[in-house]
Formats: sequence, C-alpha cells, structure tokens
Amino acid sequence: MEYVIQPAPVAAVPVAGSNARFPVRRVYCVGRNYAEHAKEMGFTGREDPFFFSKPADALLTIADGETGSMPYPSKTSNLHYEMELVVVLGKGGKDIPVDQANECVWGYALGLDMTRRDLQGEAKKQGRPWEVGKAFDFSAPIGPIHPRSVTGTIDSGAIWLDVNGERKQVSDLSQMIWNIPESISYLSGLFELQPGDIIFTGTPEGVGAVVKGDVITGGVEGLGELRVRIA
Repeated sequence: MEYVIQPAPVAAVPVAGSNARFPVRRVYCVGRNYAEHAKEMGFTGREDPFFFSKPADALLTIADGETGSMPYPSKTSNLHYEMELVVVLGKGGKDIPVDQANECVWGYALGLDMTRRDLQGEAKKQGRPWEVGKAFDFSAPIGPIHPRSVTGTIDSGAIWLDVNGERKQVSDLSQMIWNIPESISYLSGLFELQPGDIIFTGTPEGVGAVVKGDVITGGVEGLGELRVRIA
C-alpha cells in the first residue's frame, strides 16, 4: 500500500521476561475509582464510572530496573502523579458480562497517569474537554506487561507511590469502587473493546505535584516497581 506520508510506528509495550512487545490500540482511563481519592477530589459514593482517553503515543515505556525520564510538560506549573494498575486486553467485545470480563485480560502493568492539574481544573470550570490536562506527550509512563498466565488474576494487593523516597500514595486494589471486571463490562457498553486496548484503572488518594528533578517510584504487589525522573 502506498501512503502519502510515512505511517507512525505502532505503539507497543514490552512483555516482562520476553523479547515480545504488545501492540496498543486504545488507552482508556477510569476516573476517580478509589473511594478516598474520590473524597479528596470532592466526590463520594459509588457513582457510575466515567472514562477518558489518552493517545497510544502518549505511552512512555520504561524497562524493568531502569529509571525512565519524563520531560516536564509545557503550559503547567502543577504536574501531578497518579499511580495505577494497568489492565491489558487480549480479547474484546460489546456488553461483556461481568463474570466473563476477566477472560479478556491478557496481562497487567504499572502505569502513571500524569496530569497537568491546573489545566484540567480550568477545563472543568469551563465545561471543556480534559485532553490538555490528561493527554499530553509522555503523559502515560508504563512498565512491562506481566501476562495473566504468569501472575494469575489480580484483584487485590498493595498499590503505592513514593516521591524522592517519601511515601505519598498507599492503598489496596480491593479498594477500587468499580473493580476490574465491572470496569471492563461497563466500558464495553460504551465502546466495542478490541484486543490491544489497555485500561488505566484509577488511582488511590494522595495525589500531588512534582517538579523537575523529582524521582517517582511506584508499584503494585507482585508487579515490581516503576521509576520515573522528571527531567
């Protein structure tokens, strides 16, 4: 096939313990999915889940044992970290029943939903989309994908984040308002999910700002650590 311009390379994430890479189609993110984080953002209770997206080329892949470098983005003075478990889909569908949703999960990864909080806040006030706050370049650092065939199904376990060695976020995956199968099922009623889609599943309480030179280290029990320096 002849293209007018060179197509962009496929966004892909390394698979832990392998030379293989997992191609990414879409990046979905669940908003306010831990009760205490919802409270710190001014919300309570089990409201229906909501979702936003990041472009696949916003992913910043970081290898096991390495410290990635993320440039401090433009037009902001309030860059926030949000530590998350990322779910990677090997199967898709529409209106997927909750009791079948885990069968769509190919694996899991560590991810950061980096946010220009000041730009997001201004967008909220004016009723505008969130892309400038959420979908900027390098806004989604991600570690290697761990196959579910190796980890088993993950539905609980500690999730945490440190900044310069100081603990900022700590919770358990069991504290999600909408668990992983519920989120997949609900999302599949809004979009037909496909293999290669990934879902950032939300962040616990304790989000905050970082500046140039800060080192973020986050993890989920059984999946190791993700380290990012703000350059």
